[in-house]
Amino acid sequence: MKRTSVLDSFALLAYLKKEVGYLRVKDVLASHEKGDEGVMMNEVNVGEVYYILARERSSAAAEHFIQDILPALPIAPASNSFSDVIAAAKIKAQFRIAYADAFAVATAAKHSAVLITGDPDFKQIEHLVEVDWLA
Repeated sequence: MKRTSVLDSFALLAYLKKEVGYLRVKDVLASHEKGDEGVMMNEVNVGEVYYILARERSSAAAEHFIQDILPALPIAPASNSFSDVIAAAKIKAQFRIAYADAFAVATAAKHSAVLITGDPDFKQIEHLVEVDWLA
């Protein structure tokens, strides 16, 4: 059975920066290439990666990510309908997580997917979605 995973910004940044857990993300992406796994990322979380790269590195690095790196990765972007925005808002209202993180959780819940992250803030939502922890 094909498994679907949702990356949050923490996971994709770990992969891009070769930080702790990047090999797990690399494996997930490779598994998608073999057809064993689907990989998604909410567009809000993609935007989060963009602004973090722009802030930490440069606007040019963020543009390179959007124009060259992201299109080469086997990640399907998840757009947001109004009901998706409200689902994320409800999660944010209940838990002390960042609003962008709530979109990752809502996307994983909507698609019955595994959320891949290393962000400890997600410990409080483990009862909502399955979490695959980067270590």
